[in-house]
This record gives sequence, structure tokens and C-alpha cells, in this order.
Amino acid sequence: MASLMTNASAMTALQTLNTTNKSLAETQSRIATGYRVATAEDNAAYWSIATTMRSDNMALSAVEDALGLGAATLDTMYTAMDSTVDIVNDIKAKLVAAQDPGVDRAKIQEEIGALQDNLASIASSAVFNNENWLSVDSNATSYNAAKDIVASFSRTGGAITIEKITVDIDSIKLYDANGQLGVLDADQTNGNAVATIDISALTASAADMTTLTGMLEDVDEALGKITDAATQLGAAKSRVEIQRDFVSALTDALDRGIGQLVDADMNEESTRLQALQVQQQLGIQALSIANSSSQNILSLFR
Repeated sequence: MASLMTNASAMTALQTLNTTNKSLAETQSRIATGYRVATAEDNAAYWSIATTMRSDNMALSAVEDALGLGAATLDTMYTAMDSTVDIVNDIKAKLVAAQDPGVDRAKIQEEIGALQDNLASIASSAVFNNENWLSVDSNATSYNAAKDIVASFSRTGGAITIEKITVDIDSIKLYDANGQLGVLDADQTNGNAVATIDISALTASAADMTTLTGMLEDVDEALGKITDAATQLGAAKSRVEIQRDFVSALTDALDRGIGQLVDADMNEESTRLQALQVQQQLGIQALSIANSSSQNILSLFR
């Protein structure tokens, strides 16, 4: 039946064209933004997951920065500690040389004194980002023996966990202004501190030789403690570097996971765009044909 009031063909063609236009707009949006799920209305579940993962990824980026800062600090302290080991070895060698009866111990003390000054200089210069873990004052109100380096961020069932790598400053400090409690300024078993050893007044007497031997033993004891401290710093440094590599890889993995959830497949979308553009043109033609059917009714009255 031909009707002037109701053009069913035109209505069908218009609905089809509107559907095509809507799909075309959606595809164009995906191509423009690069996202298959750009807002919550696209897919609420995937959008929520992706938003949370992006937030966690930002936190991991902050962890990676913190690990970089921690690695730099540890590297500074380890470098200073490594130099300290060499200098204390030199002092030990000087004390061994001082055991010779005919040696000028005052001259040797001048060399030892220069090495002691070097030790103090190295410890006080081991500063990174206003942090010095080797020359401290444990009596200061801001002093904290536990130095924490943020190592990881994780979320399980909505609960957030932050792991830290802790370095015990009390076990590695070389100088402590609060009562000489560092490895170098504290008295060892025989009552001698590496920082204050003085052999200039010692003679070849049996008593002085015993005193000199005690000094040598104390330096060797301190050297063992310094070696242990360097080992702790080296282990912490290695752990931080491993964790930093892991966090970097984990960040990349999360980025890939987010992409799989919300990124648009550009190959698929470009193919779909071409198909929809053809459908749009056909829809426009179909609507034009449907609308022209009403004009054909006029020919019946001519």
C-alpha cells in the first residue's frame, strides 16, 4: 500500500542510517583517542580496572625514583667505605713497620696522622642529598639509625603494602660525635681508637712494644668491622639495583596489561571505519530512494 502519511521504507532506512552513524562516531572516537575503553560508559568494569592499575603504576614509578635515590646514596657510602678500607690497611702497614727497633716512629706517626686526617675527610665528605651515614651524631634529635629505602608497592584485595630496604646506620658508622661510638673513633679491645692512635712517643722498650702490638691488634679489629660494614653496604646496594630492575620490568608489564584492556586495535578499527563509511553512503542512498517513493504518488494524479 502506498501511503502519504506513513513511509515505512524511509523510517527503516533512517533507523539503519542512524545506527551506522552511531557506530561510525564510535569508531572515529577510538581512532582519535587510541582507546577502545576511554570512559566508564564504554565498559565500566574494564575502565575501573585500568584506572586502578594506572594509579598503581604511578606509585611504582615513584618507587623506581626512590630506588634510584637510594642506590645513589648507597653508592656514595660504599665508595667512601671502600676508600676507608684502603687507608686503614695503610695504617696497619705503618704500625707493622714501626715494630722495627731502629725506625723513627715520630716520622711514621706523621704519615699515620695524614692518613687519619684522610679518614676523617672521607667520612665527612660522604654526603648525598644531605645524607651522611658514616659521620653522624647519634645524640641529634633528627637522628634515626634505621635508613629506609622504599622498595616496592603492591595491592592485594584492596590492601596496599609498601616494602622497604633498611640499612642500620649504627652498624656502619665510622665516626659518631656522641661519645666516639663509630668504628674509627671508638676504642677497640686494647683501648685504642684508629682515629687517635699516636706512636710518636713510643720507644723500643718491651712495654712500648707491647703497647704498639696492642695498637696493631686494635687497628686490625677495626679493619674487620669496616670490612663487615662495607659488606652490608654492598649487599644493600646489590639488592636495591635488583629491585630497581624488577620494578622497571613490572611497570612495563602493567602498561601492557592496561593496553590489552582498553587500547583500540588500530588495524581492526581502520578496517571497520572503511566498512561503516560505505554503509553510511548506502544508507543515505536508501533513504533518498525511500523518500522519492512519495513523489511517485504524484504521477498517479497527472
